[in-house]
Amino acid sequence: MRRELEPWLIGREVAAAELLAPPGPKYAGLERASGQRVLAVGRRGKFLIAPLSGNDELVMHLGMTGSLGPEEPADHVRVRLHLLGDGPPTIYFRDPRRFGRFLVVPAGDYAALPTLRDLGPEPFDPSLTAEGFAANLRRSATAVKAYLLSQRPVAGVGNIYADEALWRARINPLTPADAVSLDQAADLLAALRAVLAESIAANGTTLRDYRRVGGEAGSFYERLAVYGKAGEPCPRCGAVMVRSVVGGRGTVHCPVCQPAPRRARRRGARAA
Repeated sequence: MRRELEPWLIGREVAAAELLAPPGPKYAGLERASGQRVLAVGRRGKFLIAPLSGNDELVMHLGMTGSLGPEEPADHVRVRLHLLGDGPPTIYFRDPRRFGRFLVVPAGDYAALPTLRDLGPEPFDPSLTAEGFAANLRRSATAVKAYLLSQRPVAGVGNIYADEALWRARINPLTPADAVSLDQAADLLAALRAVLAESIAANGTTLRDYRRVGGEAGSFYERLAVYGKAGEPCPRCGAVMVRSVVGGRGTVHCPVCQPAPRRARRRGARAA
């Protein structure tokens, strides 16, 4: 989406950011955008960040079901970004479930955006080594999948890609993050990078709501191995894959390829 928005936004002046949703912290500071030019379209984790000429930044996050595009949706439009110059006159932000963000902040001031402020390293950063990733994982004893979704050990990993990468790395989602070995961390980092790169090349994963900027669907769903496939045979070993809830999110894994770790088994026995 960053790549698709870039030619439509760079160099153009914001005429107005029209808020259609009730005012609140998710849409703060939009009035500041008027009269400023968009200097670039960047990304940090799942946040789109557009530096503006007045030393502000337009920060956008799609949440779980949001979309951005030049065609006005029939419903759930929260912001209209009116632009001057060549290109679509308006970019529409649609957010049915209201988990998204669309706001203007002083450049680099993410006090109102703690998730953005506390993001871990980018997954494709060449300075992120297996050793560094393993050290990040050791900072938490929570389930490794839940910790990945917190965005702290590495940025930008959502529910779909966490399931896919953990399956590729043969790591059970309930494994305590601090119990992931260096070798496992290396496998997991490689799997995350591979899954994300493949999905970006396929323009993302459309299951229901996600659409590209022009309204097209992403095609990576055709390559999903485990996400949403509970009850189906594992593509690797044939065992029936199971669904659970980890960190409040639906999770699918193979009980044979991704066996429960001893610490998780003991915790489960105590809880039972």
